[in-house]
Amino acid sequence: MDNTEEKNIEINLLELPFKVLTLVGCWQPKSWTSVYQHIIYQIYSLLIIFLVNSFTLSQLMDIILIADNTDDFCDTFSILIPMVVACFKLFSLLASRKNIIKLIDILNKKPCKPLEPNEIEIYYKFNKGMQINTFHYSAMCFVTITIITITSILTNFGERKLTYRAWIPFEYNSSISTYCSLFIHQLIGLSIGALVNISCDTLICGLMEHICCQFEILTDRLKRMLHSDDLRICVQQHCKIFKLATLINENFRMIITVQFLLSMFIVCFNLYTISLSQLDSRCIRLALFMGCMLTQIFVYCWFGNQVKLKSRQFINNIFEIQWFTLDNNLKKSLIIMMKRSVIPIEITSAYTIPVNLDSFMGILKTSYSVYNLLKQTKD
Repeated sequence: MDNTEEKNIEINLLELPFKVLTLVGCWQPKSWTSVYQHIIYQIYSLLIIFLVNSFTLSQLMDIILIADNTDDFCDTFSILIPMVVACFKLFSLLASRKNIIKLIDILNKKPCKPLEPNEIEIYYKFNKGMQINTFHYSAMCFVTITIITITSILTNFGERKLTYRAWIPFEYNSSISTYCSLFIHQLIGLSIGALVNISCDTLICGLMEHICCQFEILTDRLKRMLHSDDLRICVQQHCKIFKLATLINENFRMIITVQFLLSMFIVCFNLYTISLSQLDSRCIRLALFMGCMLTQIFVYCWFGNQVKLKSRQFINNIFEIQWFTLDNNLKKSLIIMMKRSVIPIEITSAYTIPVNLDSFMGILKTSYSVYNLLKQTKD
């Protein structure tokens, strides 16, 4: 493989998530190397942080100072929690830049870097799947925001009501320009929150998918293994895969934990609120947010489950190679790799809760149980 191909693979690694990260002020473009460009991007990042946090703060202050009945509290709380999650992800991504670079470097360097035509084909197969998943996930978020915007314009704009309740320290109804500015500010804050979720979720899930990709590349290399040097590279790659999984767990465990806990809470809350509401624009917003929250949990659990299955399947893949033709030293090395793979890689949240489809079903059951408890208490 020539240097041009290697460079292209490096550039295209998780390309879409990093473009969205750049858009939300979390990832300065590599081409922006001058001092002036650095200052401009820092100012842009501060503007993004201000917009999303001022929107979230206005929701929090509304609950503390203004909301005096159940309906008002529910209206504000249903958007406050998702925005709190988005703010947490935003600051976590900003703080994790060096660690993210370390993860990308592992994938961009030997022995993980695909070199042979078969390996490049495997990489592009997974990369295409990641791009499709990112597109579908982004489309879901933007469709949700579009529907919320349209329903708000149709139902609230004529009466000069904001899309969401908020604490505003001045009178805004008397001036159309002031009202429009606040109306747009809420929609921008909501959109940035959605983009932060898109970039963070697709980045983490993309890294999980790359673990699966590495297992397939490793299996392909083992099938073509002829001598001890080939096996040495395979052993190094196997160690790097486990290191990659460990770093993902260490760097993103808190993000996944916060996502799981608050998503489960807001799903219960929205489900309970919808059951007591009439079908109107407010009910539609709650249902859309609940669907997005469930999807966020599901994508983490799906890719976490794929990582576990791929690492468990690796032992069977070793048996499929022509191992009986190898010398004893190579066989011993294969046995060591198999022993290490007996315990599959597990992506976890809160240090103990595995991120897989069983956990997703457990979250659904817990949410429904809490919903039933709330409904019985109401009755």
